[in-house]
Amino acid sequence: MAENTGEKPREMFPEIEAFNTGRLKVSEIHEIYYEQSGKKDGKPVVFVHGGPGAGTTPRERRFFDPDVYRIVLFDQRGAGKSTPAAELKENTTWDLVADMEKLRTRLGIEKWVVFGGSWGSTLSLAYAETHPDRVTALIIRGIFNLRYRELKWFYEDGGACLVYPDAWESYWNHIPHAERHCMIGAFHRRLTSDDEETRKNAAEVWSKWELSTSRLHPDSELIKKADGDLWSQQFARIECHYFIHGGFFESDEQLLENVNKIRHIPGTIIQGRYDMVCPVDTAWRLHKEWPEADFHIVPDAGHSAREPGIQTLLLNATDKYKHL
Repeated sequence: MAENTGEKPREMFPEIEAFNTGRLKVSEIHEIYYEQSGKKDGKPVVFVHGGPGAGTTPRERRFFDPDVYRIVLFDQRGAGKSTPAAELKENTTWDLVADMEKLRTRLGIEKWVVFGGSWGSTLSLAYAETHPDRVTALIIRGIFNLRYRELKWFYEDGGACLVYPDAWESYWNHIPHAERHCMIGAFHRRLTSDDEETRKNAAEVWSKWELSTSRLHPDSELIKKADGDLWSQQFARIECHYFIHGGFFESDEQLLENVNKIRHIPGTIIQGRYDMVCPVDTAWRLHKEWPEADFHIVPDAGHSAREPGIQTLLLNATDKYKHL
C-alpha cells in the first residue's frame, strides 16, 4: 500500500481548445461525439468518462501535457453530445468497448494510454482486458468493478446512507415503503417510465444522491448539476440501466478474474481513502491482483478527481508515462 503524504497539490495544465471534433456512427441507433486536443502528432491518450452517462467536459483535457499528448475525449453512447441522448437500447459495456476500438481505428492510432475514473475505471479495465495489445499504459482512479457488494453499499439501505443520512433522506423517501427492498429496481422502473415527469423527478433525486457524496467536502455547485433535466436523465437512466443488468458481465468479479491479461501493462491505481461512492475495498482487491501497478491511497480524499491529492497523483501519472 502506498499513501500520499503531504505532497503539494498540483495545478491542472492550462486550458486548451480542441483542434478536431467529429462524430462516429457506431450502430444503427447510436452516434458518438469525439474530439482531439493537444499535440497533433503526440502520444495518444484516451479519456474514459464516468457514470456511465456523465459525458466529458473541456476540463478533462487539462490532465495531460498538451505539448506531449494527443488527447482524445469521447462521449459514450447516450451521454454528453452523443445521440440519441439517454438511449438505453444497444447500450452495454461491450458495445462501449467496441466503440473505443472503432474510434481508435478511425483516428489511425495504434496504441494509446487509457485514463479513466469511477465507471471510467470499469470501462478502461474491460477495454484493456479485451484489447491488451492496444494499451500503452493504464491510469485509473476511484476504482469501480460494478460488483453486487459495491452497488448494494451505495444504492441500498445499510451502506453509505449511514455516513450521509441527510443526503440519503430524499433518495429513500422518493420510493414507497413497499418497494424499498430493492432501491435500484424501484428507480429503474421510474427512470424507464413512459411518463416524462416521473423520469425527470427520479433522475434528479438519483443524481443528487451521488453528487452529494462524491467529495470529502460536498460541493454545492456540483450538486446543482443534477437540476439539469437532460444531464440528470443521461446520468441516472444510463447508470441505473447498467446497474440493474450487473454491468453486462458474465460473473460478479469478471474484471478481477481477468487481471492476469493486463499485468504486463504499466499501470497506476489511485484511490481516495474516504471514497463513499466506490469504497477503497475494490481498489485494494485490484492492487492485490495487480501488484505490478503503482498503487496510491490518498488519505484526505473522497471520490472526485477534483480533490487536490487525487488530482496531483493523476497529473504525476500522466507525466510518468509521457515518454514510455
